[in-house]
Amino acid sequence: MSIYFQKTFQRSFGTFPLTGETLHNAVLAAAEVGYRAFDTAQMYGNEADTGAALKATGLAREDLCITTKVDIAHFSEADFIPSVEQSLRDLQIDKTDVLLLHWPTPGGDIKLSLRLLQKAYDLGLAANIGVSNYTAQMMIDAKAIVDAPLVTNQVEFHPLLDQGKLLAAATETGIPLASYCSVARGEVFKYPLFAEIGASYGKSAAQVVLRWILQKGVSINTMSTKPENIRANFDVMDFTLSSIDLARIDAMMATGYRIVGKDLVPYAPDFD
Repeated sequence: MSIYFQKTFQRSFGTFPLTGETLHNAVLAAAEVGYRAFDTAQMYGNEADTGAALKATGLAREDLCITTKVDIAHFSEADFIPSVEQSLRDLQIDKTDVLLLHWPTPGGDIKLSLRLLQKAYDLGLAANIGVSNYTAQMMIDAKAIVDAPLVTNQVEFHPLLDQGKLLAAATETGIPLASYCSVARGEVFKYPLFAEIGASYGKSAAQVVLRWILQKGVSINTMSTKPENIRANFDVMDFTLSSIDLARIDAMMATGYRIVGKDLVPYAPDFD
């Protein structure tokens, strides 16, 4: 079982694009409502702020799941391990619970970065390793390249985008998916269906979307700076969407709304 589906880790608090006092307050609010999984990245430029905020929560280290991601700028023999060691110093921890490759290597040759990820694991710098923004074929290839289990592929995942190929690859490879852009950066709220379904459960549109993701077998990663939204995003375990409502939401995947593509990230792969 992926670490993201243990304890409360299937609901992770994302820190992008927060920094400074805003991040500090958000992390403390998230910890107070029950979040124990927190997600950052070298690319976000906020690992030190995240480390300081997590320290300020007073939570025991063993109760936390801290994820960070290696920037593609550090995908070389010379830079990879030193960059991870710097991340650990910034986060004030001796190992990260989950270390991800933030993107596939530009150009498509993923072998070196995966072997360096394995090296970080072998050196004890990461308790678990995984990837992010990998295509279905890359998931299959990665499983053959890396000896250690890959605990996740963190990808854009929400009801307005059909990620069926990635879900099939997750089943084939045993590499679970984790979501980012879980409410499509607010785009889901343009569609009345989610609020309509939510009304019958006493839940908000956002809670319906997050519950749908969880029922797809995908862990969720959400970010907010508003305490009421932080709590609402966490409180999605006390109801279950019916098969009929799941199917109604599934139909929304035909919208084909993708946020993160080559127009936003030029080195993004050709997504499925």
